[in-house]
Amino acid sequence: MTGKKKKKKKKKSAESKGPKRKTVARNRRAFKFYNVEDKFEAGLVLVGSEVKSLRDGKVDLKDGYARPKNNEVYLLQVRISQYANATHENHEPDRPRKLLLHKREIKRLIGRTTQQGYTILPLEIYFNERGIAKVLLGLAKGKSKFDQRDDIREREAKEEMERALRRRIKKR
Repeated sequence: MTGKKKKKKKKKSAESKGPKRKTVARNRRAFKFYNVEDKFEAGLVLVGSEVKSLRDGKVDLKDGYARPKNNEVYLLQVRISQYANATHENHEPDRPRKLLLHKREIKRLIGRTTQQGYTILPLEIYFNERGIAKVLLGLAKGKSKFDQRDDIREREAKEEMERALRRRIKKR
């Protein structure tokens, strides 16, 4: 024997079984003002300086939305700031970006957005395990003020229950 030790295989935990991805930006306002009914993953058509800016986290999803046009879907009003170290051929921050979806997904989105009240929102931009930029789209319908207040009431009630449980556990 040469004295080499065998390496033990590490068991994967339940958390590590899902896809690894690095989240760049989340649209928190989407869940506050909209009921998200369906989610789609789409690729983004980007130029090099946009990818560099995404890696730096210089993106704003706040006012973003997607709109179908000529059997394609475009991401609008998503601001990817210009990359500071780019050459004179830097990208335009607010340009429309084409989304890469399957035809059946595009047809489904077109059919649903023609219904009154539905819109397509970017929920999250991230890099998947292979380093490709992806956007998570949500098919959403706007919430009324009543629904928003109801969500706040539910959240506060849940927090109050958790506080009571923590107090009860501390007393033991």
